Amino acid sequence: MSVVIVGGGLAGISAAIALRESGVPVTLVESRPWLGGATHSFSRGELCVDNGQHVFLRCCSAYQGLLRRLRADHLVETQDRFDVPVLVPGMGQARLRRSRLPSPLHMLPALARYSPLSPADRLRAVRASAALRRLDPADPALDAVSAGAWLADRGQRPWARQALWGLFLTSALNAEVDEAALGLSAMVCRHALFGPADAADIGLPLVPLEELHGGPALRRIAEMGGTVRLKAKVEAVTTDPKVVVDGVPMAADAVVMAVPHDAAARLLPAQALPDPLPWPELDASPIVNVHVIYDRQVMDEPFAAAVGSSAQWVFDRTAVSGLRGGQYLAISLSAADRWVDMPTAELRARFVPELRRLLPAARDARVRDFFVTRERRATFRQRPGTASARPGAATRAPGLFLAGAWTDTGWPDTMEGAVRSGLTAARLVRHHLEGVRDR
Repeated sequence: MSVVIVGGGLAGISAAIALRESGVPVTLVESRPWLGGATHSFSRGELCVDNGQHVFLRCCSAYQGLLRRLRADHLVETQDRFDVPVLVPGMGQARLRRSRLPSPLHMLPALARYSPLSPADRLRAVRASAALRRLDPADPALDAVSAGAWLADRGQRPWARQALWGLFLTSALNAEVDEAALGLSAMVCRHALFGPADAADIGLPLVPLEELHGGPALRRIAEMGGTVRLKAKVEAVTTDPKVVVDGVPMAADAVVMAVPHDAAARLLPAQALPDPLPWPELDASPIVNVHVIYDRQVMDEPFAAAVGSSAQWVFDRTAVSGLRGGQYLAISLSAADRWVDMPTAELRARFVPELRRLLPAARDARVRDFFVTRERRATFRQRPGTASARPGAATRAPGLFLAGAWTDTGWPDTMEGAVRSGLTAARLVRHHLEGVRDR
C-alpha cells in the first residue's frame, strides 16, 4: 500500500509523518526546492529572513505535537503567561497581561487596566466578552454575521473594535474585525481567551522557519523511510488514483492533495469535486511584512502590538536572523489589501516615520536596510459565508483526500489548522487502505 502526498507545507508534512508512523509507504511531492510551504526562509546578505512572522499559542496542541515529532520543540519558546505590550501613539505603552486567576477570570484584571479604552468602554468590553463566550462557534448562523457587526450591536464602538478586538482577531483571522466571520472569531476567543488560563500564552520560534519546519521535516521523513521529491511538478491527478509528476504517472493506493484550494481545484478530476464547486468563494487575503534594519537598538520588547497605528505588530528579529550589530524589526500587516501592491519606496515613507511615532528611540537611529515581503495569498478570506465553502478531507473519488488549513478543520487558516488537516487526512487514508486490504 502506497500513498502520494502532493504539497510539502505543514499539512503535507503532518500527513506524511502520521502515515509513516503507521507503517504506510509515503512519497511526498513538492514543487519548490524546500519543505515548509508558506513558512519558509531566504537569505539576504548576512541575514536569514522568514517570509513572514509566525507565532502560535499554547492552545495550538496539534502544531506543538508536530514540532515534537520533528524533534524541533526545543527551537521555540512560549511565554510563562500571556503578556502583550501595546504601543499607542501619543499615549506611550499599555499592556495586556493575564493574571494568576483561574479561567475565565484570568483576563479581567488586564482588561480593567487597559488604558487605551475608557473605563466605560472597558465595562462594555467585559459584557461583550461574556456574550461572546456563550456563543457556539459551530452554529451555522454565526457564519452569516461579521464579528464587527455583532460587537457593534453589543456596544463596542469603532475605537474599541480596533484597539481591543482587532488586536486579537485581525492577526488570528487575517481579516479586519468588521469583515471577519463571527463563527471563526468566536472559535478563536473560546479557545484562546476563554479557555484554560494559559491557552493564549504566545510562542515564538528561536530559529528561522527553515530550521524549524522544512529542514527537520526533510530529515525526519527520510529517517522514517519516506520519500521526498523536491522541485517536482504535479501536472494532473486521476481517480485511479494516479499522480502525473513531471510527465510521468505515479500509481498509488491513495493520494492526499495538501495544496492551496485553487491548486486543488485545478489538479483534481472534475468527478472528485463537489458540485457546484464553492471553493472560489474562499478567495485569498494577503499579509505584508515590512523589514527595517537599524544601526542600534530601538525596541526593548521581543514584540509589541500597536493600536491607533498603521503598524499592527512589531517583532524583534535580530537574534533569529543572525544580525550582528544594530536591530532588525519586522512589522507584520494582516488583511493587507491596502499595502500589498504599494511600492517599497512608499511603504518606507509610511512605516519608518510610523516606527518613530511608536518607538522614541527610533527617532535618532539610522535605517541601514529596508525591504518588504508580500504573501498575496497568505490565507483564504475568512469572512462571513465561507464556512460552507470549506470542504471536508474526503472527496467524491475513493482514495483522493484533501488537506490544508483552508479545509473544514473548525480552526482558522493557521499553522494549527494546517497540521490538524494533515492528521485528519492521514486518518482517513488509513481507513481507506484498510478497506482496500479487506477487499
